[in-house]
Amino acid sequence: MAAFEFAKGDLLYGALFLILGGVLDVLDGAVARVSGTTSAFGGVLDSVCDRYADAIVFAGLIYGFINNTIQGSGFFIEGWIWCMFAMIGSYLVSYTRARAEAAGASKLDIGVAERSERIIILIIGALSGFLLQALALIAILTHITFIQRVMGAKQRL
Repeated sequence: MAAFEFAKGDLLYGALFLILGGVLDVLDGAVARVSGTTSAFGGVLDSVCDRYADAIVFAGLIYGFINNTIQGSGFFIEGWIWCMFAMIGSYLVSYTRARAEAAGASKLDIGVAERSERIIILIIGALSGFLLQALALIAILTHITFIQRVMGAKQRL
């Protein structure tokens, strides 16, 4: 729903659906822990669904920028390009952690742009009218986090 609202150019409802999705994302893990139904597969499924949801939200934003339902460019770069950089960085953050941990690194939770921080920045940007700046910040921070994780993985492996 957030992606659909962003695609229509409705940043307020897009942000509100992101907030609702974030609350539900936290609750599903909490319910699993309280009920004692956590599993390794559940963790994998949760992570995969998070990546899927991230991609859909960025796709909605890209659509909104390309179809001019969301206006603007920032720092001489079109909004849809900032979205692409932010999406690529988001995937690099997650992939680097997963790959390094699979290779034997201890939990690699270093960096400045975890998923929750990225969503909060996006929500604030959408609600405040600084969406382009938020996307640029996400793009920059995710790539910094990616570099931090690669360096951390090198040290640990």
